[in-house]
This record gives sequence, structure tokens and C-alpha cells, in this order.
Amino acid sequence: MATTADLLVDGFDRIRDLVHGAVDGLPIASLSWRPAQGANPIGWLVWHLARVQDNHVATAAGLEQRWLAGGWAERFGLPFPHDATGYGQDPSDVGKVTAGPELLTAYHDAVHAATVDYLRTLDDGDLDRIVDTRWDPPVTLAVRLVSVLSDDLQHAGQAAYVRGLLGNA
Repeated sequence: MATTADLLVDGFDRIRDLVHGAVDGLPIASLSWRPAQGANPIGWLVWHLARVQDNHVATAAGLEQRWLAGGWAERFGLPFPHDATGYGQDPSDVGKVTAGPELLTAYHDAVHAATVDYLRTLDDGDLDRIVDTRWDPPVTLAVRLVSVLSDDLQHAGQAAYVRGLLGNA
């Protein structure tokens, strides 16, 4: 019998597969390519979705983010505060994320592993726990996890789309 945790793990596994499909084998120039002025490139989309997942899941779980604990902030060497996730960045900031495919997927894989490890500890009763009181109504763990899943799937799909456009560039 599948559990809610199994369902969530399956969703996050699909994001991991999309990320690898969008990134693997591309040079930095392709990961930084924008299909139009101001559009988001693959590299930024993947970095952003991993940062959001890392930030939101770690916060909900009461854990340290992989970005900091795993030394990823230093490896990426981005000119942003260490708590940056990409929200509110302008096109010039977006263009500063220039990472290779191995770095992008390794960070995402570390975030994915931490997410799955956490999800496997949950039972259905955990999902009603309030994790963010800044909203009305307050955000439950279930809502936060589905929100991250939805946001990540959208960005992974965008990255896959941009990769498809690379053949026409």
C-alpha cells in the first residue's frame, strides 16, 4: 500500500529526472543561454528550483539547508547573500548564475536526497502541522510540500522547454 510520503517522493523523483534531462551534457554557455531578452536560462531555473526546495523543505523540517551545510554556497560562488533563492532577482542577477551541469545536478541531487530522507519520516498526521504563520490561513506542511512540488515542476518544465529551444538557436 502506498503512503502519502511515497506519493510525495514520487513527485520529487520526477523533478530530479526532469532536472537531469534539462541539464546533463550541456556546456555552461548553453546553460546560460536565454531564448529572449530577460528570459530565464536553464542554469538559473535549476539553481532557483533547487534553492527554493532546499530552503522551504529544510525550514519546514527544522533542518539546516544543504546550500550552507553542504558548502554549496561556496562552490557556486555567487555574488548574492547566502540566503538568496532567486525570488525577486532581476535579469542582471539571473545572468550571474553561471554553473556547469555537474555542479547544478550535484546540488540538486543533494537537496533531493535530503528532501526524500525527510519525507520518509512523515506520516499523514504530520501534514496538518502549521509551518508558516505569516499567511492567512497559516500554511500547513502539506500545503508547503505541494507548493514546492508545483513550483519545482513548473521550473523544471521551463528548463526542459529552453533545452528544446537550444536546437533552434
